[in-house]
Amino acid sequence: MALSKLPLSTIFFLLCTSLFTISQALSSKIAVAQIKDQQDNEPFVGINIGVDVSNLMSATELVSLLQFQKVTHIRLYDADPDMLKALAKTKIRVIISVPNNQLLAIGSSNATAASWIGKNVVAYYPQTVISAIAVGDEVLTTVPSSAPLLVPAIESLYSALVAANLHNLIKISTPHSASIILDPFPPSQAFFNQSWSSVMQPLLQFLSKTGSPLMMNLYPYYVFMQNKGVVPLENSLFKPLTPSKEMVDPNTLLHYTNVLDAMVDAAYYSMKNFNFTDVAVLVTESGWPSKGDSKEPYATIDNADTYNSNMIKHVLDRSGTPLHPEITSSVYLYELFNEDLRSPPVSEANWGLFYANATPVYLLHVSGSGTFLANDTTNQTYCIVMDGVDSKTLQAALDWACGPGQANCSEIQPGENCYQPNNVKNHASYAFDSYYQKEGRAAGSCDFKGVAMITTTDPSKCFMLLFALNNHRSFILH
Repeated sequence: MALSKLPLSTIFFLLCTSLFTISQALSSKIAVAQIKDQQDNEPFVGINIGVDVSNLMSATELVSLLQFQKVTHIRLYDADPDMLKALAKTKIRVIISVPNNQLLAIGSSNATAASWIGKNVVAYYPQTVISAIAVGDEVLTTVPSSAPLLVPAIESLYSALVAANLHNLIKISTPHSASIILDPFPPSQAFFNQSWSSVMQPLLQFLSKTGSPLMMNLYPYYVFMQNKGVVPLENSLFKPLTPSKEMVDPNTLLHYTNVLDAMVDAAYYSMKNFNFTDVAVLVTESGWPSKGDSKEPYATIDNADTYNSNMIKHVLDRSGTPLHPEITSSVYLYELFNEDLRSPPVSEANWGLFYANATPVYLLHVSGSGTFLANDTTNQTYCIVMDGVDSKTLQAALDWACGPGQANCSEIQPGENCYQPNNVKNHASYAFDSYYQKEGRAAGSCDFKGVAMITTTDPSKCFMLLFALNNHRSFILH
């Protein structure tokens, strides 16, 4: 129908509807752009450093360990002067913290806040790259009596940063427990606990105004432990899933392949309920314990290795979340050391990647990512099939490796040295490793759409044969 034949009221309605749709789309794009402006150029994985450790190494030794492990971002639970001095000129970016027991003084006095900034920030910046200040830790859920002072403390510290002309360089926020979000799944139904609205509303206004992130401590481990039988272990560990095991938000039909993404999106939806869409989520803690008591059978080295390795890959792959595929939250892994002085349960002392003497608790499988941690660097690493992958998916990956991938698959042909055992998993591991070694163990060369993993353990004599073939060396099979 020609536009000229429509009544003026209808034309006006259509124009208004079109303008509203365009406005909504533009506002969504602007919000995403604003969130991206808050973040580093690329998403990163940092690490938390707790100090409830016997015989903790000196600050200088600790910083040397961080440099050797290629760690570029850390979070401290205080503003330790020895650490801040040792970090000078290293380019390691550090979040420093105001402990909960200092909130009363800082939230009640602008002068105290200014003194804190002068003593802990101005005295070290820019030689020590302080990227953010975390004001308290899980204040709303651990010390609720201090909640009324939280936003005043943040605003007083911000005013002190403005006076020092550092407010555009250093962000201020406060880490929250995931428990401030109620009804977190499906994510589209999530909302902040309304008893904290008087704190969250002004906090989000501040974060939006200053371009600071919403800091969240998110632990799929606890989600799994509290919902066993509902949340599969595979979802919690970032393991490859069949479509039937993916979690689906019935309101948006978005598919969630891991619990962490669902928790991040729940935070975004909770902020949206308060009409804030321009604040980024920064995951200030996430990890998995490597040891637990009899009540925590899933706190194992294998699960900790799997979770942390896959989480690191997930962040560095920049895959975003189902709600925001264009935005990937950075994550601070919890934590660097096993804190042996922690109170029970057993798992509390076993979240670390290292013991106090800097020996690894376990070796992460992240060398394919190439940008975080060297504690999986050995003389040789191998690429093998993950457990629990169906044979049809494996066969497709095997066909690609031996075909377009140009892996050396001669030894897994009938009658050759590595044909037995004749199954798709064994053949796929051989082909994956052939491709991985051929590519020089480059970042991303051991993935095959999420069905492969890197190991530092020699899987079989056939892998040693492959290693010899790839390096043009003779090798005698015993």
